Amino acid sequence: MAPPPGASWRPPALQPGIIPLRPIGLGEIYDGAFRAIRANPKVMFGMSAIVVTIAVALQSLISWYVEGLVSTQFTDLAAELDPQGVAGLDSTLSAMVGELSGLPITALATTVLTGLLIVSVSRSVLGQVVTVREVLKGGRVWLVVGFSLLLTLIVSLVLGLGVGVVTLLGASGNLGIGILLGVLGLIAYVIATFWVSVRTLLVAPALMLEGKGFWSTIRRAWRLTRGVFWRLFGIWLLTNILANIITAIFTVPAQMFGQLFLGDTAGRSFASIAVNGVANVIALTLATTFVAAVTALLYVDVRMRREGLDVELARAAEQTA
Repeated sequence: MAPPPGASWRPPALQPGIIPLRPIGLGEIYDGAFRAIRANPKVMFGMSAIVVTIAVALQSLISWYVEGLVSTQFTDLAAELDPQGVAGLDSTLSAMVGELSGLPITALATTVLTGLLIVSVSRSVLGQVVTVREVLKGGRVWLVVGFSLLLTLIVSLVLGLGVGVVTLLGASGNLGIGILLGVLGLIAYVIATFWVSVRTLLVAPALMLEGKGFWSTIRRAWRLTRGVFWRLFGIWLLTNILANIITAIFTVPAQMFGQLFLGDTAGRSFASIAVNGVANVIALTLATTFVAAVTALLYVDVRMRREGLDVELARAAEQTA
């Protein structure tokens, strides 16, 4: 069939691996993410499941231990706020503190996993399969961890400064101004969080794959997002919504099971912890592998659009073949 007037025929893009070597769309990114998981399940699922299982086990132990330490300290506070014990504030508050105390463990684990899985996805683009030993080799994942900790520290300092200003205004009698600034500050904080998250979205794959210095790579990844912010924002937001849905599919039924069949509304019995732990392992494994694969493919796509990476990848694929 002849091409339409004014159009020229182009040969199909080379596809040695999970995506065609040309700029790709949303559907191809998600399809490539699932292909990356199927192409190397030992790394994408096997290694992820092991790391997440260890992290969730440690998180559960820390949460259980911390909850036991602080439960007596919340007894008096709960008695003042809820004298009849209707709301069960003592168990609720202690469970909340215990849960929060274990979150850094899983946050660190998912950060490390994201960095490691990016390596596997990038090689799957060329149709190559890497082993767990090859993924772990190099140690650049600690640069990703360092960047994540640095970003968390900056966000915590900004948030703490805002809370401190509002608190001082309230203590000095300017409660109305404090509330107004608090609301405006919260809106600005949410907007800034979205903006920074997207502008730093490509830092992790750049740190893992480019082999350059820490600060120079961060600056380069920041520049890569210029001009494609809204596209990255849309895909990033949709991906996180899907990841949260995946997580809820497993964690919400586990919590309901503990409340309805185990009679544990606080979810702190051994049986509830075990059920919730298994659900969290499955949910975090699936969500982390999906998000990591999409992030890696977004990095490849942006570089193909802006730097002609598809030409370099096609050349590398032909040499490998």
